[in-house]
Amino acid sequence: MHIEPGYVASAKIVAANAAAVALLGSQSVHLLKQPQLIVRTLIAGVLFTLFMQAFDLKVGPSELHFLGAMPIYLSLGFVPALFGFAIGLLAQGLIFEPTDLVHLGINTLSLAVPLMLVHATFGQRLARLDVRSILKLDAAYYSGVTLMVGFWLAIGEVATPFSAWLAFASSYAAIVMVEPIFTLLALQAIGRRQDNPVVRFCFAAKAA
Repeated sequence: MHIEPGYVASAKIVAANAAAVALLGSQSVHLLKQPQLIVRTLIAGVLFTLFMQAFDLKVGPSELHFLGAMPIYLSLGFVPALFGFAIGLLAQGLIFEPTDLVHLGINTLSLAVPLMLVHATFGQRLARLDVRSILKLDAAYYSGVTLMVGFWLAIGEVATPFSAWLAFASSYAAIVMVEPIFTLLALQAIGRRQDNPVVRFCFAAKAA
């Protein structure tokens, strides 16, 4: 889901950075009202960084990562996941790939906008957690991520064949198939320890 340097013009990068700051700023009030979310945000950032480093494969004009989006979202909550993605991308750039810092705002939006849409639709209406419901969340989220990547490529300065984007988008089908099982197992493990006050403070997992 990374956009490599050189694809997007500087003016559009500045606009994306401003949009990312505005989006995160609009949600920062929740962190001020609930300091507990700061702890969960830090956990989300660490988990997201570890997930990204666990699997990284260049596919077409972007990269395939195991993002762990739904385990993070469902176990820690919307706001921690949103800020955790930004923290993880920042850590990725500072520690592992400094060139990624150029598109920090772009890559943050690629993950944050689909998360906001999923949270506002399927996420808030989620009645039960099973493989089928989590699969629906994953499919919707990763479809959004790949469409966001397609958007950046479409307004980019480098001509990218549709087939190259399609190869990248289809590669996420493997993540959509694997992640729900991982998510369900993680939620069940957290659920079994909800009587522990530390677990209850750090995680907001629903019963799976």
